[in-house]
Amino acid sequence: MRFRTLGNAVLLGSASFWEGVDVPGDALSLVVIDKLPFAPPDDPLLAARLAKLRSDGGNPFVDWQLPQAAISLKQGAGRLIRTETDRGVLMICDPRLTDKPYGRRLWQSLPPMRRTRDQADAVAFFDLMTTPTLTSFAAPRGGASLPWDGPAGG
Repeated sequence: MRFRTLGNAVLLGSASFWEGVDVPGDALSLVVIDKLPFAPPDDPLLAARLAKLRSDGGNPFVDWQLPQAAISLKQGAGRLIRTETDRGVLMICDPRLTDKPYGRRLWQSLPPMRRTRDQADAVAFFDLMTTPTLTSFAAPRGGASLPWDGPAGG
């Protein structure tokens, strides 16, 4: 893949990117997620599933939408983490991650990593890229970003 060899390429992707692209190593060092991966509410299959959950006395958001979003978010993070030596920054720009009560549950679905809301921490991470640590920062509008430098050591 030409993307891997260029070293300075930008790859844009939609939801299908989360399930099909494999770019291990330094060729991919930043994954930006603009919004939390909730399914579109106007999807007829989703609407039927949520109606069934509601009629059975369940909570469609807690029982279906939130767990599915957590799985999708983890898949998005997985684009950055293909091998044990991969490292980089996962930046999540959606303020709901920090502003909504369910944001914590989504955070907890991600691999363990150090988090920060300071952009300078992420920039410093790219400058160093040698110490195995995990950092995250919130995007300026209140989202969050998670630099990844291999499995968290503590």
